[in-house]
Amino acid sequence: MACAKVPLDELHVTEHFGPQGKERTLPALHPDRKEERCFLPFKPPPEDGTPALVEEFLEHAQFISEDLEWLLALPHDKFWCQVVFDESLQGCLDSYLRHAPRGLDPSGLSSSPAVADMQRNIHRSMFMVFLRMATHKESKEHFITPAVFAEIIYNNYLFDIPKILDLCVLYGKGNSQLLHKMIENIFTQQPSYYGDLNETIPSIIQVFDIIIQKCGIQSEDTGAGQPLKLNANRCLTAMTMPEEELADLVSYMCDTCTTIHSFLDIFPEACSTFKQHNFLTRLPSFYEMAVPDLEKAVKKRNFDKSLQEDMWRRVSYSRKKMVEIAHLLLQHACLQPILEGTENVASFVEDLLQNFTTFLQEKRFLADYDEQFPIADDISLLQQAFPHLDETRTSYLLQGVESAWECVGKKRSFPSAISSSNHRAGAKNKTDRDLAASPTEGAGVSEVREELRGAEAMSNTPRKGDNGAVCTVSAGELESLLSHIRDLLPDLGEGFILACLEEYGYNSELAINNILEDKLAPSLDKLDRAMARPVKNELPPVLSTRSNVFDDDEFDVFNRDRLDMSRIWKGRRQGESVRATLNDKQHIEEQRARYQAYQTVVDEIPIASNPSGDQDNAFGLDDYDDDYDDTYDANQIGANDLDEEDELLNRRPFTIPQVLRTGKQVQDFDDDEEEDEEDKNEAMKRDHFIQDPAVLRERAEARRAAMQSRKGYRPPPASNVVGGPKGRGQTQETIQDRRRKEATKSRGANHNRRSMADRKRNKGMIPS
Repeated sequence: MACAKVPLDELHVTEHFGPQGKERTLPALHPDRKEERCFLPFKPPPEDGTPALVEEFLEHAQFISEDLEWLLALPHDKFWCQVVFDESLQGCLDSYLRHAPRGLDPSGLSSSPAVADMQRNIHRSMFMVFLRMATHKESKEHFITPAVFAEIIYNNYLFDIPKILDLCVLYGKGNSQLLHKMIENIFTQQPSYYGDLNETIPSIIQVFDIIIQKCGIQSEDTGAGQPLKLNANRCLTAMTMPEEELADLVSYMCDTCTTIHSFLDIFPEACSTFKQHNFLTRLPSFYEMAVPDLEKAVKKRNFDKSLQEDMWRRVSYSRKKMVEIAHLLLQHACLQPILEGTENVASFVEDLLQNFTTFLQEKRFLADYDEQFPIADDISLLQQAFPHLDETRTSYLLQGVESAWECVGKKRSFPSAISSSNHRAGAKNKTDRDLAASPTEGAGVSEVREELRGAEAMSNTPRKGDNGAVCTVSAGELESLLSHIRDLLPDLGEGFILACLEEYGYNSELAINNILEDKLAPSLDKLDRAMARPVKNELPPVLSTRSNVFDDDEFDVFNRDRLDMSRIWKGRRQGESVRATLNDKQHIEEQRARYQAYQTVVDEIPIASNPSGDQDNAFGLDDYDDDYDDTYDANQIGANDLDEEDELLNRRPFTIPQVLRTGKQVQDFDDDEEEDEEDKNEAMKRDHFIQDPAVLRERAEARRAAMQSRKGYRPPPASNVVGGPKGRGQTQETIQDRRRKEATKSRGANHNRRSMADRKRNKGMIPS
């Protein structure tokens, strides 16, 4: 058994080995102690949400989730044996860092809740595995010697710079503090990672050079000292390259910028390493050359709408992240040491001013940087922390900022802060800057000022001036002061900052100075510096408490999301024109569907033919009845009625409207009308006596022949199979008739008795 308080690298365990169960003693970290288990590589969720692909992903991900849960449940020594000696586990972890969906990547998580739950489960388990791998001491009994731990994670490639960068992108949004401790422990225990980072930064800078070359731009840094290639003029540009290549280029730039920003935001200690490679010089230069060309290509070229929106979102996101990267480097490498009062403050001040001077050449980058992080505020802080700052140099920088805004064609909705008096009033100017940087692009100066006056009129906070008089601070200005101090002192809570501002008359400079010099009032010293801002009870909205006679009607825009716009018009409503009314055939379509339903009704009664051929007796009109009572025959019943005799006995046949008839129906209907007219005429001529059957057959045969001639029916010729006497030869017609009879004799005579018997049985002629 393991002894207590012995590091894992010095621990030896005794276990049974072989079929005979012999005992042997092995180091706790030994390949033979590894469990035989195959970890599957991760596959991303399907984007299209096909049921078969979703089912395949869920089954595959379930195996990975169960394996990770099994791994996390292992004891300390077994866990490290599996991590160090199992290559399939490292392949599984690497595949997840490579293929896990990022923030802007399209994924199929929204298509299926089961896929989203499974992805979240794997995401959490992966983070727990990496977190346990980065911890050398889990408890007092389970730990690894720091030096041995550093060798294990470095020599076995458990962590490297690409893995750390991917971890920052995937888990930095909601686990920044925990991830910072994890990365800090890795770099502290193994300083060799700083050397790896130092070798990685040139590769990151090379990415920017590749993007510039792909866009067909000749950079001064990449082209210096190199001869121009013969095919340089035929190089593709952002406007001429294929659509897929441009989309890949934009995604490549977005992923690179997002990764660098996440890493520097979580691990600020790496800012000095990036700054040593002149990253602050290469980044603005890349921004100035590549971003305008890519934006122009995305706007001007004809792409699919969804693809164009995705590319524009990625370009805009990359712009924002590049500006934030520059701000992080300046804040942690230059401004933070100045505010902390370290040694050689003058060198850090000079370095910061030199970087701002370098930005003056890149007009577009400088304007975007000043829009998010006003340079005048940083210079104001420098004047407070370093009173010997050169006034001429700062004025030159601020004039350069104003010139950059004019060159890019942007209008600033706040006055320039060039004079030294405006430098010292940075808090007031920042209120206007926040309004200018708000998402009301395209609004004029007058509109922004109207918004400022409206905010001041709505909510004002009382404050004491220098002479003790009480004045007011608008809500927008108060939020600006809070954000200004929070940017410089992020460890302080908003509640504590608000109390300091109230104590010092909302003078941000005085509050920052007293906080840094630890000269706060006794009432503020007793407060918690991480105190949160008190929650303000908001008044209920006016719309929820209003009462009106028109509430919940069809035009209530406050309670309805959709209105019938066809019932809303401006001015006098114009009716439809006569031509439009005549061309509207909608009523015909409605009637067509109505009459088609009646088409299934059978209005004609089939009458079985009599052997005599007389159809008049089919209804029993001429049958004589001996039991008939002729007492009331003298009374003419219905003589005064307007109905005719035929109308009382027969129903009116169903008629399809002519509009709804097809071509064939019209022809058939005309034939039926002619037959009905003939039957009617014959009925009018009957004399209630039995007619000659031969005459009736002739008439029926004539009618049949006339109908067949109209329909184009040609009767078959009469066959003569008897022929002449034997021995004298037969005619050609007789031979053909005999052949035809031989070929078709199976249809008649006695050759189809079974089919005819079935036919008779089906008609009820033979009792079954």
